[in-house]
Amino acid sequence: MQTQLPGYHHLSEQVVIDQFNSHAEKGLSAEVIAHRLTEYGTNELTFKAGKPAWLRFLLQFHQPLLYILLIAGAVKALLGSWTNAAVIWGVTLINAVIGYVQEAKAEGAIASLAKAVTTEATVLRDSETLRVPSSELVPGDMVLLTSGDKVPADLRLLKVRNLQIDESALTGESVPVEKAVTPLELETPLAERTNMAYAGSFVTFGQGKGLVVATADATEVGQISQSMEQRVNLATPLTRKFAQFSRTLLYAVLTLATLTFVIGRAQGETWIYMFEAAVALSVSAIPEGLPAVVTITLAIGVNRMASRHAIVRKLPAVEALGSATVICSDKTGTLTENQMTVQAIYAGGELYTVSGGGYSPKGDIQLTGHGAITSPWADGLAKVLEECLTCGVLCNDSQLKQTGGEWSMVGDPTEGALLTAAAKASLSQAGLVAAKPRLDAIPFESQYQYMATLHDPEPPMVYVKGSVEALLQRCSHELASHGHILPLDRDAVEQVVQTMAGQGLRVLAFAQKRLPTHQHALEHEDIAQDLVFLGLQGMIDPPRPEAITAVQTCQTAGIQVKMITGDHITTARAIAHRMGIQSSQQVFAFEGQQLASMNEEKIAQVIEEGAVFARVAPAQKLQLVEALQSKGHIVAMTGDGVNDAPALKQADIGIAMGKGGTEVARESADMLLTDDNFASIAAAVEEGRTVYQNLRKAIAFLLPVNGGESMTILISALLARDLPILALQVLWLNMINSITMTVPLAFEPKSPGTMQQLPRNPNEPLITLPLLRRIVLVSVFNWILIFGIFEWAKLNTGDVAVARTMAIQALVAARIIYLLSISQLGLSLVTYLRRQSSVITNAPILLAGIGVAVWLQILFSQWGFMNTLFETAPLTWQQGLICLIPMLPMIPVALGANALDSRSAKIKAKRQHG
Repeated sequence: MQTQLPGYHHLSEQVVIDQFNSHAEKGLSAEVIAHRLTEYGTNELTFKAGKPAWLRFLLQFHQPLLYILLIAGAVKALLGSWTNAAVIWGVTLINAVIGYVQEAKAEGAIASLAKAVTTEATVLRDSETLRVPSSELVPGDMVLLTSGDKVPADLRLLKVRNLQIDESALTGESVPVEKAVTPLELETPLAERTNMAYAGSFVTFGQGKGLVVATADATEVGQISQSMEQRVNLATPLTRKFAQFSRTLLYAVLTLATLTFVIGRAQGETWIYMFEAAVALSVSAIPEGLPAVVTITLAIGVNRMASRHAIVRKLPAVEALGSATVICSDKTGTLTENQMTVQAIYAGGELYTVSGGGYSPKGDIQLTGHGAITSPWADGLAKVLEECLTCGVLCNDSQLKQTGGEWSMVGDPTEGALLTAAAKASLSQAGLVAAKPRLDAIPFESQYQYMATLHDPEPPMVYVKGSVEALLQRCSHELASHGHILPLDRDAVEQVVQTMAGQGLRVLAFAQKRLPTHQHALEHEDIAQDLVFLGLQGMIDPPRPEAITAVQTCQTAGIQVKMITGDHITTARAIAHRMGIQSSQQVFAFEGQQLASMNEEKIAQVIEEGAVFARVAPAQKLQLVEALQSKGHIVAMTGDGVNDAPALKQADIGIAMGKGGTEVARESADMLLTDDNFASIAAAVEEGRTVYQNLRKAIAFLLPVNGGESMTILISALLARDLPILALQVLWLNMINSITMTVPLAFEPKSPGTMQQLPRNPNEPLITLPLLRRIVLVSVFNWILIFGIFEWAKLNTGDVAVARTMAIQALVAARIIYLLSISQLGLSLVTYLRRQSSVITNAPILLAGIGVAVWLQILFSQWGFMNTLFETAPLTWQQGLICLIPMLPMIPVALGANALDSRSAKIKAKRQHG
């Protein structure tokens, strides 16, 4: 273990390096790293233990609805009914156990999924630059930082270039801190230690190199984390609606139970009888099993999304996805393959075509209308092409690799395409790097839209690549066909750009500039003007076939898809047209410059009309999200860059790229895509809708039983008749039987029409009018069933216990039919019998749940121990068969409820379509 030292901010860079026996240019060796990993352990924080298991278990009883049961059990005990009290407390205990187990599972599932997304760091080890899991860092490691990185450990900075770090989580400073390397006074406060980078903070701009001085709990944030409790929040808008519904129901039940007790006593009934009736009424109206079912359903939804490449970081995203009306997606890598291939080059006023595909160097570069060009370069025309290709190779941080005959790329796909194009002209990356070693570099920043590198020999040469707009405004001249430098013909270049972009090509510009002799450092000011334009390279990034299908699926589901990209507007429009992002012939597209000149009202108008937004600045993404939300939309937004974080936070569902996204974007997002694929967003929306549908099914199944039980007990009490069902029997139905039969609904697959429906209004009440109508209809049927079977059995057997047992068993039999009617299995059976489908849904979990429920009901009536506990009586086989009769009338009732739902859905759809 490491001990926290006073700090390293007061020491010089070399002293710190020497203290850790490291090397600024080589880093640590593999042998030293292995030894230190054993000595210091992994770079992972230890959080304060959360609430102990016993306390979390006791908190399961901290629910208003359970208070009624606990009090009822206590009163039963005071009256000497210890058996009844034990059963009431036992059922309450079962509810607590189920809630505790399922809550723990849900928390564990989300926490484990979050851990599955590993954070990586760029390190210098054995003179090689590597990407390693942050957990494997050790003191003495050399870490390279760039914009978008999460600082993986406490670092003493050794080198910085315009480095700015957001330390707000640690210091509370809202503005990113400009970093330096100069030693400071020992007494310098933490927030002013500009030569340190602390674990957990984020690089918002620039680059740097630092030495790891503390890992894990020895870091500044590690000291804090040990006093913090790490806990997953399972609260969502839907669960809060359930909590509010439960409180409202509680007050209504207590009021109704009190009135029932008072009216009964006024009619001369004994207070013991009326207390039993009041308790039974209270228990019958409370859906005790509902909270457990909600938790289970949400947890299953999280796991299903993970299996479809969408990892949920914040649970509300599960249900928010089901309401999404707009998805704002990046183009490159999300809607497209992110496997670039250069197909066209413009240099020296001439256009070249490039053959071949993928990252294999097989292929030719041909001047339009001429034969293949090969090295050596014989004339001036080839010279300008060579310079354009050379720029793409040297201003590049990626590599091509051949493994087993297959070519692959390590790094950025765009840079891989540039390397491949150069290799087709026999330009070797290794040879060029050796001949013109890199002295300095300015990595790509979204703010500048370019990358630049400085190279030997003297005088130093700067190579720059980036967006056409960013480079052309910095160019004054161009390298002509015969190697002469002439004034830049901007109109000619922009015309070629339009032609390439119109073919769906992504276009990059290339330029160079000589710097004064002996200048070995590169600043943005050095390339602000007087660049020499070298040419253009246009590359194709084909749309993902599955993304095209997903876009169509989203549109069918009433979800708008909007493309937001940094690419040229013509390229973006061409890709959008190929993907069918806008159904009209003309794809409405807007550029960031146009948006910049608009007021909020105008932006709100064009965001509805537009399908493509090109050359959009990160700040404008936030504007677009806010404009959509002002129109009442539920917005899902994808992002991967540092400056995307505000838009991701503002969106209703922020979606970050798990493979290519920055740590800043990941931390801001509600969900991560492990495959960076738009199709996974559509799949997550589908799962979000399925989760909500399954929860609605659970409500539709549970509440009619509560309604039927409540009506039966209330009317019986007011008419001073024997109660057809007692409080303990109600608990059995509401807890044991209901949970056994309802939990399988959480595993229901998506319905065939899930993605044919319009998005759900997130403000709609928990109990909608169609759902209320269904609940009332089935509740009335259940009341007639319970009351009718009880009275008939009591009349024919003279045994109240037998009559109550038969009423309960008949209710459960009818519930099986009702359960099938709202399940995918039942619906597929109906369509199969009507010959509208030849497939019956496979539902093993549902059938298992029904089987367990039937087995428990047999024990409930036939086992002497259960007879004693629940005041039931064994039934003869004839009585058992009679209990099955209500299954028949339940069929038309269930079908009628389904027909009403279908009619309501059609009316709603017609209204929404206007």
